[in-house]
Parts: sequence; C-alpha cells; structure tokens
Amino acid sequence: MSKGIKFSIRVLLVVMASMGAAQAADGDPNAGKEKSAMCQGCHGEEGISAAPNFPNLAGQFAKYIERQIRDFQDGRRVDPMMSGMAASITELQDLKDIAAYFSSKKRMKGTPGANKALAATGKDIFYNGNPDTGVYACSNCHGENGYGKDAQNNVFPVISGQTKDYLMKQLNDFRSGDRHNDPAGMMGSVAKKMTPAEIDAITEFVSGM
Repeated sequence: MSKGIKFSIRVLLVVMASMGAAQAADGDPNAGKEKSAMCQGCHGEEGISAAPNFPNLAGQFAKYIERQIRDFQDGRRVDPMMSGMAASITELQDLKDIAAYFSSKKRMKGTPGANKALAATGKDIFYNGNPDTGVYACSNCHGENGYGKDAQNNVFPVISGQTKDYLMKQLNDFRSGDRHNDPAGMMGSVAKKMTPAEIDAITEFVSGM
C-alpha cells in the first residue's frame, strides 16, 4: 500500500471520528459578540487580527475554534497568551457562542504578496504536494479554495487568507513537534517532510488566496 493511500485512509478515519464527536448544539453569534470582547483585542472585532502573528478568525469553522480553545484549556496546545485566555472561558455555552460569533463574520480574505514566483511554487505544492518526498497536497484536506471541509468536522480549518506569519509559525511548530494537537499526527507528519523553502512558498501562496 502506497504512502499516499495510507495517509488518505488516516484522513478519512479522523474525519469520521470528528464528525461523530461533533455536538449538535450550536452557539449563538449574537450572544457571542459581547462574550468575545476580550478576544477582539487580538483577533479584531470582525475576526481580522490586529497583528500578523495573531490568527484571523473571521469565517473560521465554529467547531474548529471550539476544539482549539478546548485544546488550550486541556494543555494539548500551549501558548503563553492563549492558554491563559482560554482558561478564562469556563462555561461551554460561552465557548460555543464565541466560536459562533467569529464563524459568522465575513470570511478572511488574503492579499497576494509581491513575490509571485514564490507564490507559484507554493501553489504547486498546495495542489500537488511533493510526491518525491511524500508531502501531501494541502488541497486534499483544506479544500480546493483553502476553505476546509464540512463545517461540522473540527479537523480541517479554513486557511485561505490566513496571515503568512501565523501560517509559517504553525507549520514550523508542527515540523519541530512544538505543536502536536493534530489528530493522528497528520499535520506533524506532513510538516516534517517539508523544507523551510517549501514552508515559505506554501505560506506565501495560502496567505494570498
């Protein structure tokens, strides 16, 4: 069995598990606007971050936001600022409302960078991966437009239009093992096969999608 087929099977199993675990109750975006006031200091009132090292949350899947906050709360994901912020959300309904609020905002939109050659290299990796080194194409999990998969699964986020600084840090953290809250180690497995040049190229392309 080829590496690509094995990885595809792993992806399918994770998607099925995440959809099965998804909770039926959704949050209230109207209630979430007020509850997210503290979050807006970094992520913006409309979910567009105030600085490139903070992720955009506008139009991100609510289920994905919920899972990341829970991971910060449980210590599966660690960040000096976000771990403390996540700990302050003590009620599940508040978490759902905050996630619903940012998810309801107009989806983040990228700005193409000046390095068109670098973006072109990133585009090739995004859609085709690198068969020689086993780098899986990003579009297989994050969608043809970088808009992720079905909103009810909490695994594959919207990445199109995310800031380059944030995308690069996350890929480098997955690559080094500093971030390891990806189900079945999928992102870590991909990132470890990527070179720094490939990470630079893919983030140049995705941030401008």
